[in-house]
Amino acid sequence: MDLSGRWTGRYSGAYSGTFNLSWQQSGSSLRGRITLSSAGGTERLNGTVKGTKITFGTVGSAAITYSGTVSGNSMSGAYQVGGASGGNWSATKSS
Repeated sequence: MDLSGRWTGRYSGAYSGTFNLSWQQSGSSLRGRITLSSAGGTERLNGTVKGTKITFGTVGSAAITYSGTVSGNSMSGAYQVGGASGGNWSATKSS
């Protein structure tokens, strides 16, 4: 399963809004960028995918981590902000 490409999604909970992801996958490693509607600006991401499990997080000052599962062109899970529970997220591949 190749996750490279563009993804669009929603997040809810402590923060709510939409986001756009752009991934490059190499083996089980992910690198990319995320743009959150509520925060503005773009943050770099690093992550891993193993089977159907995905984890990724921002690279920089805002410690936001995401974990979940991938199935085909969709993925979903939970996010944390600074180690505290944030809420849920979901995304679909757009290209």
